[in-house]
Amino acid sequence: MAPVRVPTLPRAGVLVLVAALAGCTGVPVREPVTAAYHGDAARPAAGDGWLRTELYFATGRWEADDAERIADEQRWLAFLDREVTPRFPQGLSVIDVYGQWLPEGATTPTRLRSKELVVLHADTPEASDAIDAIRAAWKRDTGHRSVLRSQLSARVSF
Repeated sequence: MAPVRVPTLPRAGVLVLVAALAGCTGVPVREPVTAAYHGDAARPAAGDGWLRTELYFATGRWEADDAERIADEQRWLAFLDREVTPRFPQGLSVIDVYGQWLPEGATTPTRLRSKELVVLHADTPEASDAIDAIRAAWKRDTGHRSVLRSQLSARVSF
């Protein structure tokens, strides 16, 4: 049986490898990672006294054609930029939803494409006023009769 020959590095290669590995010994020490976000008073690591507010906006007819859907989406995005984001710049969520309701005197429900706006915020008069201002602005801009508001107490951790 012939001896197995193990490849070797030339001396220069060994020196380069040793020098490269020597740099690996100084791994920076990091603080332990936790699930919560830290360092921002607007986004607490844990907080009570918060609310989850959901607003429902009818944005267009369910049966709309593509051009009408695009126009409705552009109107919504402009409203979001103008009325909502300035009032809640720390963050919010928007969900596309299907909505239907039975108008007074109707026998069949009206089906609408809708947006659900979800805002987590401190339970303050200022936040409540901002929510009502958003609802009033949508009604003013669209001529709609209502924007459904739902609120729940929330314990948050960002």
